[in-house]
Order: sequence, then C-alpha cells, then structure tokens
Amino acid sequence: MIVTTYWHVEQSEQSESAQAIAEAASLLRQGETVAFPTETVYGLGADATNTEAVLQIFAAKGRPSDNPLIVHIADTTQLSGLVQPDSITAHHQALMKAFWPGPLTIVLPVLAGSLSPFVTAGLQTVGIRIPDHPVALQLLREAGLPIAAPSANSSGRPSPTWASHVREDLDGQIGGIVDGGATGVGVESTVIQLVEGELYVLRPGGVTAEQLQGVLPEMRIHVAEPTEVAAADTPRAPGMKYTHYAPKGHMHIVQGDDYREVSAWIQRDIDAAKARGESTGILTFEERISGYRADLVVACGSLSQPETIARELYAALRTFDHKGISYIVAEGVSDAGIGSAIMNRLLKAAGHERIRL
Repeated sequence: MIVTTYWHVEQSEQSESAQAIAEAASLLRQGETVAFPTETVYGLGADATNTEAVLQIFAAKGRPSDNPLIVHIADTTQLSGLVQPDSITAHHQALMKAFWPGPLTIVLPVLAGSLSPFVTAGLQTVGIRIPDHPVALQLLREAGLPIAAPSANSSGRPSPTWASHVREDLDGQIGGIVDGGATGVGVESTVIQLVEGELYVLRPGGVTAEQLQGVLPEMRIHVAEPTEVAAADTPRAPGMKYTHYAPKGHMHIVQGDDYREVSAWIQRDIDAAKARGESTGILTFEERISGYRADLVVACGSLSQPETIARELYAALRTFDHKGISYIVAEGVSDAGIGSAIMNRLLKAAGHERIRL
C-alpha cells in the first residue's frame, strides 16, 4: 500500500498552491504517479520518458497494456523532442492555434526513443495535447517533463471529474492527488489524426466535429464508430477498444425521436426490472426527471444545454454505484455537437447495448 499525498490547491498563483504544485512536480520527476485536474477529467500523470513510472500508471489503473496513453505538454516548444521532424503540417498548426490549450489530442508520428514504448503501446504514433487548466499547466511547467496521463480512475470505471472520485478508486495506489476542484468539460479530449489530407476523429470529445470543420472547412472529416477496433488490434487512441466509464450495475440505452415513446418504453422496462427484484435507476435530463418512477432517477444536465450533460455524466454514473443500483436505463441524446462525445461514452458504459425506437 502506497501512502498517497493529498494537496488542495486553488486555481491561482497563491503561495500555498505554488508549494503544493512544486511538491507534486517533484514526485513526478522522481518517477512517481500524481493525479491532477485538467479541463476535461482528472488525469493520472507520470514521466512519459520513464518506463518504470509509466508502468505504475498501468498497475494502479489495471489498464490493458495495449491501450496507448496521451502525453500532456506545457507548450508547443516541447513537440520537437517528441515527434518526427517535419511531421507537423499547416493543417496541424491551424488546429493547434485554434484549440491549444484545450481538449484536443493530436496523433503524430513519434520520434524514436523519445518516450517509453508503453506510452505508445508499440505504435509509431503518439497522442499529444496541451490542457486548458491553470493547475495542470502550472504542474507541467514545474515538472519540466512530458507527462503521460490517462484518466485517474480504475480501468473501466466512470472517469473522475472531482478529486474525491480519484480517491475513491486510487487512494493508496498512487503517489499523490492534486485537488483543484471540479473539472469543466467533463468528458475526455477529442483525439484526431490527419491521414493523406483527411481528418479522422478517433475519439469524440470536448472539441466537436463541427468545430474542427470550422477550422478546416476544405477537409473531409471521418468520425470513428465506438466498435471499430477488433479484439486482436492495438487501438490508435485511448477509448476506442475496451468497455469504459461503466457503472457496476447493468446498463443499457434507449434512444428515439419520440420522447413519449422513449419514456413509456423506459418506464415499462424499469417496472419489469423492479418486479424481478432489481434495484432500479434511470439516467435522464432536467426537463424529464418528473416523468419517471424508479429507486433512483438522476437528472444529468439539461437538453437545452448539452454541455451540462457532458459535465455531469461521469458523476451521475458514479451516483448509481453509491446507491447500489443494479439495473439502469439511460436516455440517449442527439449525436450533434458535444452529443457525439456523450453518446460515445454512454455506449461504452453500456457495453454498446442500445435500443432504438
């Protein structure tokens, strides 16, 4: 059992916070693991150049070794030591200018020997981003290292959007936790790769396909389906292959254009589960919460503000676990905008079990 150091910091340059970040950065330089907030979710960081440190991430999370890690940097000057010379095109630069710092991960050809091979899972590419969070940026600058950082949760569980979620999963298994309060976006970064003049969204996230198209209007954009990676293949980006974000209870999604039909189907399903002796839960939205009966009905944001659904999704999924709910039915959302990322995460959480009406 590891003694996990815990720091509470303000999103400012206060002396107490600066001291805490300096201590956390020192742990990272010593090859330890430290969880820290980003604008998407909390990440579990380690020195991306240190294989022993990177392996601690996999061990703490129980993460499959063929699942690559995203590398976080403080500024674009660090790219030259991580990716192949001349691999950054004008299109890459346009995306970096528009979305860095921010929730966009760009997959680039890795510079041989620059990172632990466990970061890339044996691929010839690496996903890199600059997070848009003051605490994360201060920590990265202080550490002076490229930091590999997947979400700071047990593999397969809902990602952490509060430090308390990290503690729930990883206390005693990692070196430290930097508590910077709630994260903002609530779902992970969008992962993209440019191939032969076309843009592939490998994982939908905080930057939408519509926003990407706005920066590169002439470029064709492909959005990968959540089930596209075969069991024997190494995924090109995190979140493409394995079940993720899942509550402990059985969950499936119901999706359709007619709200009345969807709600009636969900209520019949929940009533039947209750009759079988299940503890029941419904994941819905603020506008619809009063129309349901179950042991636990959770409103996850508002349909009129889909960004609130993304922000509250993982905490809502964890609530079902805290209440011991064994059978969960979730309402689906439109795939437009941030809805693409929301549905990607819901499908992963439900093991792709979806009923379309």
